[in-house]
Amino acid sequence: MPGFEKVQRGLTFATGLVECLCFAGAVFGWASLVFVLKTEGFFSSLCVNTTGVNATQVLDCSGQDEQFSLVFTIASFMNNFLTLPNGFLFDQFGTTVARLFGIFLYTMGTLMVAFSTPALSNLLFPALSLLAVGGILFLITNMQVGNLFGSHRSTIITLYNGAFDSSSALFFVIKLLYESGVSLRASFLVLSACSVIHLLRTFFLLPRKFIPYPLPDHYTYGILGKSKTVRSEQTTANGDTQRTIEEAPLDKDVPVKQEKSFRECFLSRFFFCHLLWLSVMQLRHYLFIGTLNPMLQRLTAGEPTLVSQYINAFAITQLCGVLCAPWNGLIMDRNKGKPRTAGESEQEADLRASVLSLFLTALQCVLFSICASTQFLPLQYVTFILQVINRSFLYGGNAAFISVAFPSCHFGKLYGMVMALSAVFSLMQYPCFALVKGPLHGDPLYVNVGLTLLSLLAFIHPLSVYLHCRRLASQRAKSKASS
Repeated sequence: MPGFEKVQRGLTFATGLVECLCFAGAVFGWASLVFVLKTEGFFSSLCVNTTGVNATQVLDCSGQDEQFSLVFTIASFMNNFLTLPNGFLFDQFGTTVARLFGIFLYTMGTLMVAFSTPALSNLLFPALSLLAVGGILFLITNMQVGNLFGSHRSTIITLYNGAFDSSSALFFVIKLLYESGVSLRASFLVLSACSVIHLLRTFFLLPRKFIPYPLPDHYTYGILGKSKTVRSEQTTANGDTQRTIEEAPLDKDVPVKQEKSFRECFLSRFFFCHLLWLSVMQLRHYLFIGTLNPMLQRLTAGEPTLVSQYINAFAITQLCGVLCAPWNGLIMDRNKGKPRTAGESEQEADLRASVLSLFLTALQCVLFSICASTQFLPLQYVTFILQVINRSFLYGGNAAFISVAFPSCHFGKLYGMVMALSAVFSLMQYPCFALVKGPLHGDPLYVNVGLTLLSLLAFIHPLSVYLHCRRLASQRAKSKASS
């Protein structure tokens, strides 16, 4: 049924985009939600009266800001660190099991926020963490949709990651609704009810196991698809037994392909350079998002209208993530359809195409960090734009690079591993925040300069990939000359 298959794949792509855009990365719209939570009085008991200039009484809410920062630090850590077991869950049990688990976590998180009150402020800690972990499972299970579209695979993977970034605008919408009279509880109860939509997608528009790559002829999936699970075991060069699981049509013979083991991939230079590339830039983004509210409080001298105006501007720019991310995918897919040089493998061509993407992402991060370090309020509009472009390139490029540099049978595990290890590194955001609030007396200049210098380490990764591709090209040339 070619017509049905075409419609089903179109619906899978479109609804997956909506799911990532409207739900998956909502936790990163934290700055907008904090504005609402402060208005509601969450953690308000931590605000204390202090004696200011001329013996005037000043309300010091630095303790409240620090607690909100801790909520986001833990949620962002859980978002990344638990991607590791989630990746193993996905690789071992497939799409349906992983999504049902993710839907359960996400629904629990929305219900916790809905029924939280200022007296139960600490409920925000598990609630935001559940939202983060459930959301990343939506993204992991949707990225395989790129396998349905062959030569546009990297573009779709980066597009979904851009939609994940843009979903941070969900909390901005909740903020606008709150200002229009819709209660926080009502908004989050609606989000809980949307779990029905996620369940329908799980059973009708996604496979029970996986979408294989390359895609077999006449591949079908979902409840109406007629496919079976094919398991093949192979022994790798170092003696490890590796199992590949994928869904394929009943009449399709799936060839066994020699692949690197998970251990070989994990211990490779590519993996560690990629981990460094992601970690240093991710820390810069997390600290910026987690401290945006107090930073704007400082730059606007605490003017609530101005703070709200800049938070709204930041949230609106986040919507553009879904528009920026495909640029990165197009950069990585630009070699598709072009004739390769003699002897060059498809993976080598993909790696060569990724060099520009990795380099541009690192450059964007340095520029974003420089603007964020400048204590000039109007310049923050430029910071917001650079932040959303860089964040889109960062996470889309992260997933796309793993998909081209390593075997697809290890994607979930390697994606989870790199996210988990980068999460440990991102825990530095809280001591950085405490350093600014304490010894630096609220002045983040030295911390921002340090993070900008740290971001320069990201350039090691594109240089490493470039040198690898040049070495392979040189070996081909010598081999051709000798023959």
